[in-house]
Amino acid sequence: MTAGLSARLDRISTNDRYLIVPMDHGITMGAVQGLVDIESTIDGVTSGGADAVLTQRGIAPRVHENKNDAGYIVHLNGSTTIGPDESDKRVTGTAEDAVRAGADAVSFHINVGSDHEPDQIEELAELTADAERLGLPVLAMAYARGPGVDESDPEALGHAVRLAEELGADVVKTGYSGDGDSFERVTESTRLPVVIAGGSKGTDRETVEMVRGAMDGEAAGVSMGRSIFQHDDPEGIARAVSAVVHDDAGVEEALRAGGFVEA
Repeated sequence: MTAGLSARLDRISTNDRYLIVPMDHGITMGAVQGLVDIESTIDGVTSGGADAVLTQRGIAPRVHENKNDAGYIVHLNGSTTIGPDESDKRVTGTAEDAVRAGADAVSFHINVGSDHEPDQIEELAELTADAERLGLPVLAMAYARGPGVDESDPEALGHAVRLAEELGADVVKTGYSGDGDSFERVTESTRLPVVIAGGSKGTDRETVEMVRGAMDGEAAGVSMGRSIFQHDDPEGIARAVSAVVHDDAGVEEALRAGGFVEA
């Protein structure tokens, strides 16, 4: 690992643990709750303990002044919910574009098992090669997703994270298998740090319980979007999740840290 790569990984994590808040959903879903005034949301989640935020590169000018010295990741492919196929993620920039936008790392989404997997494999491999030349970490969002694929099956998720390592990623994000025991099958499939996706917004307790389960399954943290940025209190829920990821808190302790139950 080069000094530059190591330094940039440190900027998007704390002691090798990751609390990343992706907010690239504007390209996918439009200006939904939490993204209209994205400046305030970024300020809130980073004040609550997020190590890094993630957006498409065009949002970079709205990020830097509000991220409280947290890391910044630029996402480099996308699609929309109103287009013909949301799984057909198309390239939206290059590693060089991300550097010009002030990124500490880049990310790329691949749906392992989908009809678009072959193109996305080639594109991720090209990105990791370009990023390596720049000393820029790559977060691969590798999901088990396609016809007949069980998106929470630990074997399928394990295949997805291993694919990310084989293609040269530095950190990998994937779906959650549902409990800590089964998620260990996922994390043992790779030597990369594995972070879980948050999925659709649940209750505060469900969110914290999911994070606790993933950490018990040897996850390195979370990359959690809607459950945090669409929360009525983004700073509070970030603080609760941070307590689990960074302080190894239990569910009740984390909920107290976020201000969601009485101390």
